[in-house]
Amino acid sequence: MKGEIITGNELASGATIYLTESGEWVQDIDRARVFAKDEAALRDEWLAKARANHRILSLEIEVAERDGDKVIAERLRERIRAEGPTAPRMEIQALGEENNVSV
Repeated sequence: MKGEIITGNELASGATIYLTESGEWVQDIDRARVFAKDEAALRDEWLAKARANHRILSLEIEVAERDGDKVIAERLRERIRAEGPTAPRMEIQALGEENNVSV
């Protein structure tokens, strides 16, 4: 089913989060509620509630499709946000005696 999901970033951690059927915010896009076209008013109500609590930043509506247990965002940007960074995460370099990192 093609529709729309609500996504944003949690204020405390910056994590990408998605609204579920039960109104929870989770990091797993596959648990996101996919709103059908005729549910636009309900989607907007949930969006307004999220904006009012000031705990979620960068709220957006994204086009997505539910395919079995998977939710697939239409935009590449959102697919990247759902999967994590495209570059490997690097460990923090240990500081030397002078508390600086050699270049």
